Amino acid sequence: MVQANRVHPTTEATLELLYNISRELTSALDLHMVLRRVLFLSMQNVGAISGSIIVLDSNGKPIDSAIITGDVVHDQTTQQLRITYEQGLAGWVAQHRQAVLVADTSQDERWLIRPDDAPERRGAKSAVSAPLMAREELVGVITLVHPQPGFFQPEHLSLVQSIADQAGIAVLNARLYDESQRRARVMAALASSAAAITGSLDLKEVLQRILEQTSQALMVDTVSLALIDPKRQELVFEASTGKYSEKVVGIRLKIGQGIAGWVAQHGEGTVVNDVSQDERFFRGVDLLTGFRTRAIACAPICWGNEVIGILEALNPYGRVFDEDALDVLNGIASLAGTAIRHAQLFEALQAAHQRYRELFEDSIDAIFITDWDGRIVEANHQAAQVTGLSAETLRGQTIYGLSLVDENLLGKGFANLQPGRTISYETNLQTSFGHTMPAHVYARKVNIEGEAYIQWIVHDITERKNLETLRNDLISMIYHDLRSPLANVVSSLDVLANILSLDDEPALKSLLSIAIRSTERIQRLTNSLLDLRRLEAGQPISNPQPQSVQDIITDSIDAVQASAISKHQVIETKVAEPLPPVLVDGEMIRRVLINLLENAIKYTPQGSRIVLGAQPEGEMVQFWVQDRGPGIPATEQERIFDKFTRLRNAEGQHGFGLGLAYCRLAVEAHGGRIWVESQPNQGACFRFTLPVAPNEQQNHESQTPLE
Repeated sequence: MVQANRVHPTTEATLELLYNISRELTSALDLHMVLRRVLFLSMQNVGAISGSIIVLDSNGKPIDSAIITGDVVHDQTTQQLRITYEQGLAGWVAQHRQAVLVADTSQDERWLIRPDDAPERRGAKSAVSAPLMAREELVGVITLVHPQPGFFQPEHLSLVQSIADQAGIAVLNARLYDESQRRARVMAALASSAAAITGSLDLKEVLQRILEQTSQALMVDTVSLALIDPKRQELVFEASTGKYSEKVVGIRLKIGQGIAGWVAQHGEGTVVNDVSQDERFFRGVDLLTGFRTRAIACAPICWGNEVIGILEALNPYGRVFDEDALDVLNGIASLAGTAIRHAQLFEALQAAHQRYRELFEDSIDAIFITDWDGRIVEANHQAAQVTGLSAETLRGQTIYGLSLVDENLLGKGFANLQPGRTISYETNLQTSFGHTMPAHVYARKVNIEGEAYIQWIVHDITERKNLETLRNDLISMIYHDLRSPLANVVSSLDVLANILSLDDEPALKSLLSIAIRSTERIQRLTNSLLDLRRLEAGQPISNPQPQSVQDIITDSIDAVQASAISKHQVIETKVAEPLPPVLVDGEMIRRVLINLLENAIKYTPQGSRIVLGAQPEGEMVQFWVQDRGPGIPATEQERIFDKFTRLRNAEGQHGFGLGLAYCRLAVEAHGGRIWVESQPNQGACFRFTLPVAPNEQQNHESQTPLE
């Protein structure tokens, strides 16, 4: 029981008191126990009825406290005493590091007067306060009070200062021990959380474990976790615990909105023990869920230097959060950032693997994956279908056994398969059924899980080959069926031309002229079909002779002039003079020019001009035909020289798509090349080159090309 009478300590009593205090303090390390013992001993020996000790950290901020009124020990007093420390006598003592005796608190401005200090009440009327020092460090302030003015005397002040000096080291040691214990608790909580949180790569399970560990560590009503939606720059609550958790999931907050939004924006955790006093608090979530938030601790979830979300704990069981709550929450949030990102990456990887597997297995083409020795390590369902072998059987074979390797194109050891390059070619796949399948192969280097492999995509072209065979048979049939009757028609027209006198029959002459031109055109077509098959087979030009460029051009224009006149078109020539002869099969090259001129006439509007030109180009002569048609898209400029190919926008035009294919084969067979230059809606210019006849090049080296 605390003595209420005034005590005048003697030297002997003081020494005995200090001895007892020293013995008491050395027997305890618990901070709260040390504070209570110091207060009880001090109050008993100076006759105080109440007392308090405020403990300071190394930065001079209050971190703990104890207060005793009579025999009653008050808990959770740190928040209340902070105001006293900041505005009252304890703050002055800490600032000046000097003991103080206040005989009458009502007359001293350093005293923070409270309602209980009124004259008619039993509040503090006199006080004594002293700093607790340890190794020149301020560790706290002790204050003792009495309801009687003038109760404390200078000897009391001296005694309290002696007690403070004796207690300083004990309080410091207890504080350090308490901090180490707190750190140990934090580390233990984080170690437990780390084992639980990082024990899964399933994102939903990871989020649930984070919530559970946070709830257990902080003992709170509710824990919620939100991740940032980078596209909309919003926080999206992904998981929550507690009574209203199902209403929380899916709620969105703007970055900066509410305490959670503030934490996401600043990347800094915070603890608010009374949200009604914090202007950052957003009540909208409580209104949506029906939950009432009293206190909140919130920490950012980071991955590297990037904030990816927040973790918040609401309403601790003890009404306010412990001092180490933010440390624990920050630690768990740090673990959460790593675990969440790993789970997200694993989820994305699994999804990518699934998409690849679906594309791989569902492909309509056979796909093989081989190592660089050609051993098959993977094959899809379609590969098993076309080969007649199971995927397991295929994995024991090599790609060579399927006759899919073209070493001329791929190189020895597949050396030509460089990164980013796909090599394609046609071949015949050898199947287990004893027959071959025509196939188009696409081979390229791929990386799978950090290892280099070769991917072989094998496209079945059986239908295309059958169609080409059918077309070739049809062409052959047309050629052979036309050749004999056409010869009869030509002979008959020659006989008619010799028998009839046409001078007096202009109408008959016109009809005969039309018939002759038509039969000549049919002859050119049949001869082109024959040459097309011969050139595709790789047969050389049989009898090239020096030919006059001017004669070839003149003959070609004569063959199409009637068609140009019918459309009111003018064929203009731009031929450099003189030009050396070219070494060609004259008839074949005439058909090349006639094909190009007929196409120009076909696609050029009525009344327009077509230009046919030629000029020397080193050891070659370049020819060109410029039309005023709709032009040819860049994507089509190579394809149009393939057999049976027609422009996709060539509506209303008819033909087999053989003319330009013949032109390419004929020009290339002579050692030249053919190409087209075109812009949309600006016409097309077809160009090709032919070799100059031997012994003629030297005579024309000084010729200037036609501009």
